[in-house]
Amino acid sequence: MTSAQQSFPCRRVGAGDQHHFFGYYNKSNWDCSGRYLLANQVSMMDAPLTPDMVARVGYFDLENGDTFTVVGETTAWNWQMGCQLQWLDGVPGRKVIYNVRTESSSTRYPGFGSVICDVDTGETQSLPMPVYVVAPNSSYALCVDYSRLYVTHETIGYSESTPPRAFAKYPSGDGIYRMDLRSGESELVVSYQALRDFHPRESMDEAIHWVSHIEINPSSNRVLFLHRWTERVKDETCFLHRLITMNPDGSDMRLLECSDHPLPQLRADFDPTEVGTFDYEKSEYQISHPLWQNDKHIIVWGPHSGSIHYHLYTDDENGTVEVVGDGVLTENGHMTFFPVNLRWLLSDTYPDSVTNKRALFLFDMENGTRIDVGHFYTDPNLKKENRCDLHPRWRRDGEMICIDSVHESERQLYIVDVSSI
Repeated sequence: MTSAQQSFPCRRVGAGDQHHFFGYYNKSNWDCSGRYLLANQVSMMDAPLTPDMVARVGYFDLENGDTFTVVGETTAWNWQMGCQLQWLDGVPGRKVIYNVRTESSSTRYPGFGSVICDVDTGETQSLPMPVYVVAPNSSYALCVDYSRLYVTHETIGYSESTPPRAFAKYPSGDGIYRMDLRSGESELVVSYQALRDFHPRESMDEAIHWVSHIEINPSSNRVLFLHRWTERVKDETCFLHRLITMNPDGSDMRLLECSDHPLPQLRADFDPTEVGTFDYEKSEYQISHPLWQNDKHIIVWGPHSGSIHYHLYTDDENGTVEVVGDGVLTENGHMTFFPVNLRWLLSDTYPDSVTNKRALFLFDMENGTRIDVGHFYTDPNLKKENRCDLHPRWRRDGEMICIDSVHESERQLYIVDVSSI
């Protein structure tokens, strides 16, 4: 049952005329001390992205009047994920990593790379590939082609100045790469051809393939990702999905879920303009936002046995699946477990179709109660590519939550105090 909304203190981080956001929900923007908060700083709340648009990369000092320190700049970013900015918790000192555009044409993905910055010394290390996700032990990252993502799933790709390139549907020479963060050396661990050949479906034959939502478990020894394919990249309701796990070298691949289904949208007279902005996110076939609960279990929004819920999957040969929050958690969200105690699940919703408000809530895994922390208005004129999801992220001790929001007609970071629970 859903509880009545309680009152939780909420404050904006920083002041001034610049806009700030972090991006995705899958990592904390707080450092281990809880004092420094990572953010991207931009001059506008929303705009169609172009390759020359600059985001300043830096952090707020929450114990010094929220002063913002810039550590670098990038033009490799999007509104959903930013530039994949994150702390490198597994190495000494205070270091961050983020994606950049480069002048190099000799790398695997020409024009893109990443930078590690020591925020105390200012020293930087350039890496030859853009990262998608970094292992918790900070030893390696998994990498994909953001130009391919710009074609297949524009919201999470990096903009191009030229017309989109034609990509092979499922090439054998591209897929998920693993990059060593010390040496920059990389290797292809699973190709799109290999994914196409892994429990193949007829719907894959004429479709273009890609991967998203790559996540590495806390011990850095197991990987999950979504394998997606479609014949109609401009209509997300035509995306087909599989949840797959593997070892970081690509071995021991397991298929946990597949939501392949007939697509009436592929008929010649279908009008994609009839699809609402968030229809895809609320689809009954969507597999979305998977995240490791621990080394063996994965929380995800998706269908199983003909019914869509928050589901908890066990990553083993048995592949057990449990419904989470039946009748309470009824729509897609960005979920993250409390870092100290797995009893609490943090998540959000997409905008209500009447109020245009997003809910931020906690779910008690022990008694099935949902506690609404707040509701935040979003401008309905923001579309898929420039929308502002709350993307809630825990402080490391679990007493504070950071969100991105536009409810005050600016794109800013907000901190919500949930220490009273």
